[in-house]
Amino acid sequence: MSKLSIKVVVAGRTYPLNVQAGEEVKVQKAASDINRAIKLLQDNYAVKDMQDLLAMTALQLATKSGNATSVAQEKPDYTEIENSLGELLLEIEKLK
Repeated sequence: MSKLSIKVVVAGRTYPLNVQAGEEVKVQKAASDINRAIKLLQDNYAVKDMQDLLAMTALQLATKSGNATSVAQEKPDYTEIENSLGELLLEIEKLK
């Protein structure tokens, strides 16, 4: 399969990614889920710091994913998401 170069927006920032053809929709949905979770946290809690919101969202999504996978299934690879979140956190730290 060939790789596609796409851009996803997470927490108001655009990130370029290279994904396998056929994974584009999955990655865009993941970014949408993250943004929706951040928005819900902003609406329901008095948290304004984006780093806190991203950490809370990561915990929620990781917990949700952990419950959805069975022992027989292969564990999902979050390396790309972790790298993107790490880059995002570095960018946020630069702004402080």
